[in-house]
Amino acid sequence: MKKRSFIKGLALVTVGKPLSLKAMESFLNEHDHLTAGQLAGDETFWQTIRKGYKLKEDYINLENGYYCFQPEAVLEKFIGHARNVNYQGSWYMRTVQWDNKKRAAEKLAELAGCNSDELIITRNTTESLDMVIGGQDWKPGDEAVMAEQDYGSMLEMFKLVAKRYGVINKIVSVPNHPKNDEEIVDLYAKAITAKTKLLMVSHMVNITGHILPIRKICDMAHAKGVKVMVDGAHAFAHFRYNIPDLGCDYYGSSLHKWLSVPLGAGILYVRKQNIGDVWPLLAEGDRRPDDIGRLNHIGTHPVHTDLTITDAIDFYLMIGPERKEERLRFLQEYWTSRVRNIPGVMVNTPADPARACGIANVGITRLKPSELAETLLKKYRIWTVAIDYANVQGCRISPNVYTTPAELDVLVNAIKELAKG
Repeated sequence: MKKRSFIKGLALVTVGKPLSLKAMESFLNEHDHLTAGQLAGDETFWQTIRKGYKLKEDYINLENGYYCFQPEAVLEKFIGHARNVNYQGSWYMRTVQWDNKKRAAEKLAELAGCNSDELIITRNTTESLDMVIGGQDWKPGDEAVMAEQDYGSMLEMFKLVAKRYGVINKIVSVPNHPKNDEEIVDLYAKAITAKTKLLMVSHMVNITGHILPIRKICDMAHAKGVKVMVDGAHAFAHFRYNIPDLGCDYYGSSLHKWLSVPLGAGILYVRKQNIGDVWPLLAEGDRRPDDIGRLNHIGTHPVHTDLTITDAIDFYLMIGPERKEERLRFLQEYWTSRVRNIPGVMVNTPADPARACGIANVGITRLKPSELAETLLKKYRIWTVAIDYANVQGCRISPNVYTTPAELDVLVNAIKELAKG
């Protein structure tokens, strides 16, 4: 069978009318007696979840890390909100938009396990964290600590404040396969001096899927008088945690990734006592220094995206956070366990289940990442992304709940063939 025909066959399960939210909820309720672990590899169960998505037949999509598009039920809600806002026009914008956004933020705060007066809706992780970086009261000679594996937009913002204020940026390199948590904590600890003002750390490293020991890093930094900002772009609604339990001062994430909110929404968490220390991105009217609303003025924006946040949360909770986490980890381990020990193959993600979930990175020693990504797409019809920097050479593989082991078998066979040359 030709690979293109095979991929079309894999997608046939999505053809036809998607399941309604009511039908999906009824189906999920029938499985409440089973644990998330029992369901993680139950393909009959996840094929039904898959029916809620409209998938392109041109390729196997293993690049959900950039953007996890909406299931059809949430997409229809989004379209409905856009129609309603358009229908109401300026009346909506001048009357209820802020109350509705506040309700969405409160629901996000509940999901994040934090107080609603510590979280705002932004447009993405970059806006959230760049606001914190640019909003510090920097002085010449102040130091900031970060890793070369951190996201480029934030690293660029630190370069900008270095040029503007004379900040000294100290950059560490996180190992792909650490011996233990202490190795990572010590790495950051050694970079801290009496002049260090802010430490940035990724909750889940975007290029490898490596989950870092955030609480231990925060405790260490706080003991040295240093505040910690966490990049949670790939963590929120991917695996379970409460932001306050991490012990960080600031936390940012994008909702268009693992929560599958339409493009244009993110979150910023600021611990209550730190709110007054951050300058807003855009000027706001007089508010109390500890009112997080002072950081949330962004002008006119797509408010129908804000409305869809609650629908995306409902879908996520309906599937179940534990079910989703266990399924994503199952899928990652399904394919990585089959290629880790193959000569010529590099898996740049820890094997320890506590250090990874759905995302992993794989490379072929004889191929540049760009060549690997191009070959996977052109020859095997697998869509992914090449990573070639910061001690990581390979392709990031990020499936979603609709991904099947049969699709991952195509990836595994491709890696085996390419490793042989």
